Amino acid sequence: MSRVEGVWGEAQTANYLRAHGYTLLAHSYHCRFGEIDLIARKGNLLCIVEVKLRTNLSCGLPRDYVTAGKQEKLRKTAACYLAAHELDCPVRFDVAEVYTDTDHTDIRIEYLENAF
Repeated sequence: MSRVEGVWGEAQTANYLRAHGYTLLAHSYHCRFGEIDLIARKGNLLCIVEVKLRTNLSCGLPRDYVTAGKQEKLRKTAACYLAAHELDCPVRFDVAEVYTDTDHTDIRIEYLENAF
């Protein structure tokens, strides 16, 4: 998957989140620990969203690629974001599985709240 396709999947997820009442706070947030694809808020809940785009399932479900190591990086990066923005609020870690065909005409998002 190319970076361009990844950004496309993140944009689709951002649209999905907005349509479901979330406010987008950050896209591709980086710190020394790693990157968070999307950070959104719903009420007082901060949602850390890992986006996985797939055109087929030959290598397994997208959620399976959010390994324990990736989860730890996301936790540390989220802590960095909270500290940098002086936030003290509940945090939820979500995974957005973006399924599409090779020409991106058929799109389906499976949004997994509290994925880990």
